[in-house]
Amino acid sequence: MEKDQPKVERVVSAIDCGQVVNPGILEQQQQGATIFALAHALRAKITIDKGHVVEANFDGYAPLRMSETPRVEAYFVPSTETPTGAGEPPVAPALCNAIYAATKRRIRALPILNS
Repeated sequence: MEKDQPKVERVVSAIDCGQVVNPGILEQQQQGATIFALAHALRAKITIDKGHVVEANFDGYAPLRMSETPRVEAYFVPSTETPTGAGEPPVAPALCNAIYAATKRRIRALPILNS
């Protein structure tokens, strides 16, 4: 925690998606998906008002900046199974559990920094 706010320094992602055809691309996909999911867990949100999106551009939408992104390690289960989709990692539950383990404070709403 930094100034009573969570600061994620490292994320380890493991995936079993069958045979990995291109490990470099899958690693990049997992890193990008993790950072995108982390941004949503921490602070990015899309709100709807009278059927319209309020955050019309990046000035109202808060993705993580490069300086805020953690190191993301991606690992893959060796497999001879047919390749499948990779999907997005479950970052929000893992982050909320880590915050609880560190502070004994339960997070009940997302994004965390706007709760």
